[in-house]
Amino acid sequence: MLCAATAITAGAKVTLPNYITDNMIVQQTSILTVNGTAAPGSQVKVTAGWSEKPETVKAGADGRFSVRLATPEAGGPYSIVFEDSDGLLRIENVLSGEVWLCSGQSNMEFPVQGWTTVMDYDREVATAFHPDIRLLQVRTTTAYTPREDVEVNGGGWQICSSASMADFSAIAYFFARELNEKLKVPVGVIDTTWGGTPAEAWTSAEALGAVAGFEGELSALKEAGDDVDKLEAIYQRQMADWLKLDTEGLPTFDKAVMQRGGKWAPIDVPGYIERSALPGFDGIVWLQHLINVPADKARLPLELKFAAIDDEDETYFNGLLVGKGSGFDTPRSYTVPGGAVKAGDNVITIRVSDFGGEGGIAPGEAVAIADGLSIPLGGTWQYAVQSDFSKLPPKPASPGSSSYPSVLYNAMLSPLRNMPVKGVLWYQGCANVGRDEQYEPLFKALITDWRKLWGDDLPFYFVQLAGFLQPQAVQPDSEWAALRNAQSKALQLNNTAMAVAIDLGNPADIHPKDKQDVAHRLALIALSRDYGTGCEYAAPQCVSATPDGDAMVLTFSGPVVPTSKAITGFIIAGADGQFTTATPEQTDSRTLRLKAPWVKNPVAARYDWADFPCGNLYSEGGLPVAPFATDK
Repeated sequence: MLCAATAITAGAKVTLPNYITDNMIVQQTSILTVNGTAAPGSQVKVTAGWSEKPETVKAGADGRFSVRLATPEAGGPYSIVFEDSDGLLRIENVLSGEVWLCSGQSNMEFPVQGWTTVMDYDREVATAFHPDIRLLQVRTTTAYTPREDVEVNGGGWQICSSASMADFSAIAYFFARELNEKLKVPVGVIDTTWGGTPAEAWTSAEALGAVAGFEGELSALKEAGDDVDKLEAIYQRQMADWLKLDTEGLPTFDKAVMQRGGKWAPIDVPGYIERSALPGFDGIVWLQHLINVPADKARLPLELKFAAIDDEDETYFNGLLVGKGSGFDTPRSYTVPGGAVKAGDNVITIRVSDFGGEGGIAPGEAVAIADGLSIPLGGTWQYAVQSDFSKLPPKPASPGSSSYPSVLYNAMLSPLRNMPVKGVLWYQGCANVGRDEQYEPLFKALITDWRKLWGDDLPFYFVQLAGFLQPQAVQPDSEWAALRNAQSKALQLNNTAMAVAIDLGNPADIHPKDKQDVAHRLALIALSRDYGTGCEYAAPQCVSATPDGDAMVLTFSGPVVPTSKAITGFIIAGADGQFTTATPEQTDSRTLRLKAPWVKNPVAARYDWADFPCGNLYSEGGLPVAPFATDK
């Protein structure tokens, strides 16, 4: 979609991409390609304020034109004037400087103030006035095929101010602020993010063809294209086939009869099942509960009300299906016909399908209302597992979801390809936890894919996932640790770097509030690698692991410094693969010797390998040593 810019004289027909607006920053000493429309067949004269000579191009019969503008060294403000036979369009207050693209899911999307708040948000908001920092936020939208233009929030580029902090990426802002302070040049940041989205949604269909696991969705896209109804029909067929893969299941039972014993066990309702009986579970669960209806309310309609049921449900009353619902945060209200309501005991049976994240009957309202009488539904229910999705291949993605392969690449990334950027900042991975083996080739494919848009040498700097969930001293099967390890494999690609955030997490909050330090570590990478400041931007790495009798000797690429006398965060294992806590001894600034009394001849060592680990090794400059595993 093309739209007119903000400053237009009467009669002008020139329209420009949504990301070409007043207050924009262009990447200095680059080529800005502007594709727009004008009066069909007209001559379009483009005058950039930094250039002595205007560019003239001819619009085609369809009105489309394209012009390439060589941008100057950092400076401004400038105007860019587009003139056709019908008038002028002026883009004002344009600066030349450094432009960075910031993308990923919710931890990159997280604003300074708006969801909850970042650390020290009062001071951050009050001092957020930086005329040489400009912000562009891409609107969250999806597309099944690549689009020509993005949709944007706020009318386009915004001058950084306290007002812009309510919605804009905190990490992007803090990063821009540090670069602006250190480089003394204008800095623009483009926020194209969407919480809860996986990497495959940000990757083109073409690139995903080389990554195993997306064959079904890619086949559907090829077959249906932009036909939403056809895509939905294909998805429903794929889901039916996927559910048939579950051969264990639960024996058929009478939904009008209360079940006990066998595969049935008690569970507290309301409450998410992951927080009680089934930690980390995704799948299908049956829930049952008895309610007693007074005789004077029998044969009268009854309403079942729940705050929400995550993600989908089928709800039965005495064996009669009374409602179906979907949406993890959507309240449910189902009417039971009077003919199904008996005096005395009545059985509520709910089939809950949890496809990811938390699942079950959400905390909050849970009540049956019978002719003005409220019957609480909270308390002890019975549950049984129908399907455990962890035993199945990945679930087909819903085409209506922001998680569907390629839909964010098509709508929120690819259309920006003509906007030169210095590099990319990426913070994503939570939505791919549990799929670490797939993530390694997927993430590499994403980076390579984006470089087809902006060049093979595009700097790509990413944040490794912070600590999350409850600490465990020994957790070799941690899915979060495995995903972090898969992220680190992208360092095998040229011009990549990783900001380690393992020490900035919160065990109870997947969105830790310290975005300043995350942004600072990203800024250190850019300042050193792209702007030649020579500052330290990464802690030393483990470069060798050598068994030495009953010990494992680790050598690092530089000095490592523990924050206390006792070095923490290490586990080791022998040939049996059973890991246990190790006791490290630092023999010199770069060498650790790991031992455990009950491990003879250790063969593997891991550091900070847990959901929320407790390692305390840093560089001399205070940067954390990245999690690693010598056997991975």
